Amino acid sequence: MMTKIIGLTGGIGSGKTTVANYIASKGIPVYVADEAAKQIMELAEVKDKIQKILKTDILTENNTLNRKKIAEIVFNSPEKLKELNAVVHPEVKRHFKEWLNEKKAYPFIIKEVAILFETGGNTSCDAVILITAPEELRIERAMKRDNSSREAIMNRIKNQMPEEEKMKKSNYIIHNIELKSTFNTIDDILKKIAKQ
Repeated sequence: MMTKIIGLTGGIGSGKTTVANYIASKGIPVYVADEAAKQIMELAEVKDKIQKILKTDILTENNTLNRKKIAEIVFNSPEKLKELNAVVHPEVKRHFKEWLNEKKAYPFIIKEVAILFETGGNTSCDAVILITAPEELRIERAMKRDNSSREAIMNRIKNQMPEEEKMKKSNYIIHNIELKSTFNTIDDILKKIAKQ
């Protein structure tokens, strides 16, 4: 039996990480694409490619990527963001395939991707869970978490697909406003997926 791939997505500040951690705590394998991408981006050959695309020094003193600087560049330039994604996404895809291969014994796994729909990643999922919350709440959460300005968060929201569109494309929608209710909804969804 093939292991089902369940996509987990949501805009900035929706609470994807909280949900992913909760699911992982139940012993279900969760692949966090952003974390994988961060590790992959630190590989020497990938760093070189990124530096060539951004045409500026993007390394810190200890030779790691200056993520804040990269974010400032790419979230203000759709073209640069596209070029960066063209380098990182194929690497993440390859890494995910290897990871999935190790999880064959599980009936389903969760693949957490912030820009699942934007990259067409939903087409390789058996179902998609969308985490959503009112925009104002998402902005507040993200500002607090990232210690970022409202403008920086709004820029990132502008680069993501509108919530209404994501909702139309999702199999399950979780309105993450109050945590207890969110976790109850997740439990119900996981039961449904396990039965399918």
